[in-house]
Amino acid sequence: MKTILKSVGILLVFLVGFTLNSSAQKKQKKTAGFYDYETECLGVEGDGSQTVRSHGKGRNREDAIEQAKKNAVRDVLFKGITKGSSECNTKPVLFNPNAREKFEDYFNAFFADGGPYKEFITSEDGSDMHSEVRKGRSQAGSQENYGVVVRVQRAKLKERMIQDKIITQ
Repeated sequence: MKTILKSVGILLVFLVGFTLNSSAQKKQKKTAGFYDYETECLGVEGDGSQTVRSHGKGRNREDAIEQAKKNAVRDVLFKGITKGSSECNTKPVLFNPNAREKFEDYFNAFFADGGPYKEFITSEDGSDMHSEVRKGRSQAGSQENYGVVVRVQRAKLKERMIQDKIITQ
């Protein structure tokens, strides 16, 4: 009799635990607001520019899109593009892993709102606009996420880094 009661008790504990776990999973919301997207290569043009899909977060649409553009240039400069099409140059323009810290003042000004980074971004068709690809909002509603498809002028960006003596030829 004790074995049967013990077995029933274990079974009840298991069922209660399973029920609580499954109900907790149902309540969980999935949002794009907390997911960090990687910049993705969509293709390479004949002039050496890379068409990428980049994502950014901001307090409104404009801030999020601006951040996505900065992220595209930043990733080409410092990380290289590894996700997506294998056509993109996976190596960054700047090989020195400490370049960002070494030239901190330069890059703070470079990536400031309205800064020079904008000279190296065009839309996928070559115009100054961008194509919006994804929108999301964080769970708290304080941040918006947007993805854009832009073309990063990699060759011109490298020329600028040489001209400004960030890298040597």
